[in-house]
Amino acid sequence: DGNLQVTNQSNVQFDSDLPEFRTQGGVHIHEDRLTVTSPVHMWVKALDLILEKMKNAGFDFSNVKALSGSGQQHGSVYWRKGARQALQHLDPGRDLHSMLQGSFAVQDSPVWMDSSTTEQCQCLESAVGGAQQLADITGSRAYERFTGNQIAKIHQFQTDKYNETERISLVSSFAASLFLGDYAAIDYSDGSGMNLMDIFTKKWSQPCLNATAPQLAEKLKEPKPSTAVLGSVSPYFIERFGFPEDCKVVAFTGDNPGKVTNMYVKVSLGTSDTVFLWIKEPRPTVEGHIFCNPVDCHSYMALICYKNGSLTRERIRNECAEGSWEGFSRALRSVPIGNNGNIGIYFDAMEITPPAVGVHRFDKHGRRVGRSFVYLILIGSFMILFYFYRLCNVFTCKPYEYLNLFSSLQVLSDVFNAPVYTIDVANSACLGGAYRAMHAVTGFTVYHGIKMHGYHTVCVCLLPVKGKPAEKLTRACATLLRFSCSAHSGENGRTCIRLNKSPSA
Repeated sequence: DGNLQVTNQSNVQFDSDLPEFRTQGGVHIHEDRLTVTSPVHMWVKALDLILEKMKNAGFDFSNVKALSGSGQQHGSVYWRKGARQALQHLDPGRDLHSMLQGSFAVQDSPVWMDSSTTEQCQCLESAVGGAQQLADITGSRAYERFTGNQIAKIHQFQTDKYNETERISLVSSFAASLFLGDYAAIDYSDGSGMNLMDIFTKKWSQPCLNATAPQLAEKLKEPKPSTAVLGSVSPYFIERFGFPEDCKVVAFTGDNPGKVTNMYVKVSLGTSDTVFLWIKEPRPTVEGHIFCNPVDCHSYMALICYKNGSLTRERIRNECAEGSWEGFSRALRSVPIGNNGNIGIYFDAMEITPPAVGVHRFDKHGRRVGRSFVYLILIGSFMILFYFYRLCNVFTCKPYEYLNLFSSLQVLSDVFNAPVYTIDVANSACLGGAYRAMHAVTGFTVYHGIKMHGYHTVCVCLLPVKGKPAEKLTRACATLLRFSCSAHSGENGRTCIRLNKSPSA
């Protein structure tokens, strides 16, 4: 509402609420274990279902002044020729999914979990002069999950379906299109996660388009600011659910940009560990990503993601604390800040950055140690996040910058040298969409509203510590990460790690 108070929350679980699509975790993992898709009709039917749920629960749609949202990044939707006519002439007496059955050229949309486009990534980087050159244009080197490489694969292997497509949407702009009753523009922030957009000019990069697929600019159309008001809600929603005629549809964005809407610095500890940063002067590298900022068109968002997150921590919990988080916390409290200089890096699965696998534990003298400790897994994970946080040239924390995570708060506070806040409302990407809708139509500065009314609770403050143990560990972590890691096949077919010290280390 106008005071940033959450008044209603509803959800649909794809697997249980829509079992006819037979998804697991909302996706289909194909036989090659690399291709991962979601049925686009499942997303349409989910919107039907959640709006009906809200209507039956007595939600008053007439009070909605504006709406926006967040969709999973990188996923793509391929509208068949003639689909725009269907969007513009929806019958309020029927469900969306029944009217849009024939509107999609590709029935199963590639999503962010897909990693089947290595060949297309290599072609794109080669076409523009290399990985760093691509990052200088689009903010990221080529990644398999990024939309441009998924489009290239569709064109290469499903040429007929690509040719049947009149418009390509991201998941975010696809959802906005349903509410708008017309094709919605891709926004700058989500568009910068495609390996196609020049993040500095906010235009599609012609060399990237040329290397991806023919007539692609015509199928994408020009992106728009993430704060843009795209128009009013479709008459379909006015008549069927009672939305007001002047309800505005604000550009939707990706889930990661949506989370940054309510944070300046955010650390998310989930299956993967991610740090999000609000920055002014981006310096793209081949490690991590630079996206356009979803709230301030003159700013940017840096993101670095690590694959070895909660599952790795759970393994160490099981080994060292008999599967108990309470025991994990006791063990954590039993060691001093900085862990006397000991550090551990745990890569159970092949990591994204650096591309390495294995467990590496060192004492303060750089000597390998053999035993796992609870503190090692946390300090190692957080130091890696902090190391790349510093590479983004935003090391100095201002008092109003927030860190957000869900466990092990004191260790993160020690490492980042900043107080830690948690968000009291789940589904922060959805909450960010609501914030952005209000920001776009009222001019209300969301950040100041968060300070006054937001759902952020300070959980951990800085502790007075003599010296700077985290600074010493940062230097140690930096040294470790300068090693070039190469995996090779070891005895009995096991994958081992070989560390070769680089000349710069």
